[in-house]
Amino acid sequence: MPSYRSLARNHDFRALWIGQTVSEVGSRMSMFVFPLLTYLLTGSALLAAAAEAVHLLGLAGALLPAGVLADRVDRRRIMRVASAAGVLLYASLAVAGLLDALTVPHLLVVALLTGVGAGMFMPAEISALPAVVTSEELPTALSQNQARMHVAALVSAPLGGLLLGVARWLPFAVDAVSFAVSWLLLGRLRTDLSPTPHAGPPRRPLKELADGVRFVWSRPFFRVLLVWGALTNLAVNALFFVAVLRLVESGTDAVHIGLVEAAAGLAGIIGAVVAPWLVERFATGHLTVAIAWSFLPLVVPMALWNEPLVVAAALGAGMLLNPAGNAGIASYRIAATPPDLIGRVQATSQFVSMSAMPLAPLLAGLLLESYGGAAAILALGAFTACVACVPTFSRSVRSVPRPAAWERYAAPAVAAAA
Repeated sequence: MPSYRSLARNHDFRALWIGQTVSEVGSRMSMFVFPLLTYLLTGSALLAAAAEAVHLLGLAGALLPAGVLADRVDRRRIMRVASAAGVLLYASLAVAGLLDALTVPHLLVVALLTGVGAGMFMPAEISALPAVVTSEELPTALSQNQARMHVAALVSAPLGGLLLGVARWLPFAVDAVSFAVSWLLLGRLRTDLSPTPHAGPPRRPLKELADGVRFVWSRPFFRVLLVWGALTNLAVNALFFVAVLRLVESGTDAVHIGLVEAAAGLAGIIGAVVAPWLVERFATGHLTVAIAWSFLPLVVPMALWNEPLVVAAALGAGMLLNPAGNAGIASYRIAATPPDLIGRVQATSQFVSMSAMPLAPLLAGLLLESYGGAAAILALGAFTACVACVPTFSRSVRSVPRPAAWERYAAPAVAAAA
């Protein structure tokens, strides 16, 4: 499997990765600032939560039509339009802040529209990746994307807090610049990112969307991942929320809580570095099952000891294998998907996977309030074990081999779809 060094020599991947790393740091920083600034303007916790909720709503709502678009239109054009929209939207907030004219409706509209932009960008990027890198490089490239997400999570909150402390408009100005960097670097891509030309009668968007959903649901492997992805996102994110809320309840200061989140981000970066090595050496199905169970042993220490160091170590340990699982299974999913369906298949998977995430804080708060911290963590541990059984008992997941055998293993499914 190619190393990170070989990918660094790939001009187009490097431009795409650097641009999106800068943009993702800016976006996560703004998402950290939105609720804080909304609360400063209104004093309402409900409106502060709404600022992040409408962003997620815009993102989820855009994913399915974006998948259809990614299979019909030049993906570079889609990504550049989304980046240009980010420049204009965040610049509007920066200008309003400079003029001391920031309002909550303005913040909410920008949060919603930048969520739509992110939802449009994601299927286009993942559909473009197989054209930018070789099939052998794909797991390593996706591991680097995992590292990008964890780097953004690690630095965005401290950076956002620092800039917000200097001036209310400054985080948005910096984010507008980050989108401009992404737009410029996307313009340097040399690869043709146009989808496969369509020969035949005019296509109807709703039918194309239905074709993508039908393909996902008709394949046992994709169907299991669809269910497992949504449930594991719910279980793990709820576990994370309970652990953090429990520390807040016990009076742990913000600095130590921030260090807990930083530890999880740092572990994710380390996991992303070793992910290509793990993906190459272990059968993807077995690796997926191992990751499904990886959070379970961490439940007991978190339930027994409500200490920042214990929570940081437990969550960090849980994040170590996560990038390898995400990179491996995402790479195989692309290998097993016909090229003209990649955008719709990825969008469908991402939409369902993200649909359960807004329920995680609600589930965490309900369990914590009803049963207390230790019982809530144990209950979520039991839920996590039930969720882990989904891929464990699925032969279509367990039987996926190492990347060296993917092409032979996935070929019948791709041929049948074609």
